Amino acid sequence: MQKAISYIRVSTGKQGKSGLGIEAQRQAIARFASTGGMEVLDEFVEVETGKGADALNRRPKLAEALSKARKAKAPVIVAKLCRLSRDVAFVSGLMSHKVPFIVAELGVDADPFMLHLYAALAEKERALIAERTRAALAQKKAQGALLGNRTNLREAQAKGMASNRKAADAFAANVLPIVRQIQATGAATHRAIAQALNDRGVRTARGGEWHDSTVRNLLARSQ
Repeated sequence: MQKAISYIRVSTGKQGKSGLGIEAQRQAIARFASTGGMEVLDEFVEVETGKGADALNRRPKLAEALSKARKAKAPVIVAKLCRLSRDVAFVSGLMSHKVPFIVAELGVDADPFMLHLYAALAEKERALIAERTRAALAQKKAQGALLGNRTNLREAQAKGMASNRKAADAFAANVLPIVRQIQATGAATHRAIAQALNDRGVRTARGGEWHDSTVRNLLARSQ
């Protein structure tokens, strides 16, 4: 059985303390390893941003994962490429450590060339988003909008919350019929429903996988 090292990263201290994102990555890696007949020797969890040229220096857990993988002659598995970085130079630097990386969402056939390509696309996407944001803010400023004006902060927050609720309600309306079908087959617990949704390829509103809590929240909206 092939050995492997698991690496999980979230970007903020708040996410790290709450476990937001960590468990989803852990489960994705576990499923990938189980399907591929791999044994995860060790897991390294990091709470740190992936930005900056010195990102590796600020990510000691990744350095530990690299060292452990090198000694064990094993690859490092991550759930998504962005958990390593969206920066091409950073990904290239990691390749120089001569430790193979496996991205669960891309599969074992994604060679270093493909990883560089996906990283380049992600980096370009991030740059385009930043540019569009700057352009939109500049346009609003040119139109006389007071950017960062605290006097309308409460109103903006209320509008944002209303918009989020509307989107969540629309998503729930689409998914609830599927959940009812699953319940009709005998799935009685939130965990069983979550597993059935994942098996069917249904994603959450954020594009992730279902868990007990997300199913519970969805059902609460229908009450």
